[in-house]
Amino acid sequence: MKLGFLSAGLLGILAAVVGQDRLSIGEQFVMSGKAKADDRGKDSGEAGRAPSMPMARDPSVAVAEEYEAARRTGTREAFELFIARHGDAPLAEQARAELKRLSR
Repeated sequence: MKLGFLSAGLLGILAAVVGQDRLSIGEQFVMSGKAKADDRGKDSGEAGRAPSMPMARDPSVAVAEEYEAARRTGTREAFELFIARHGDAPLAEQARAELKRLSR
């Protein structure tokens, strides 16, 4: 029974030491002060921090870049790989035409 009181006491001391700016979620502690700092500028019109993740790229741009890389390489293997990855893309028809031209 003493062990239970000791554990509860140690947990209480740990909570006091950690402080109120942290919330316990399961076994991990999460800082709530940082979340409040990110929301600070929303109402006051202040500029907030930039998002930590960049915007997602347009998939068609990535496909076009990959086609250009295959075209610069100019090998059957490069065009076959492009077609295998992007067989439904509009540039796949151009890649197939390049394969036919290479096989002549």
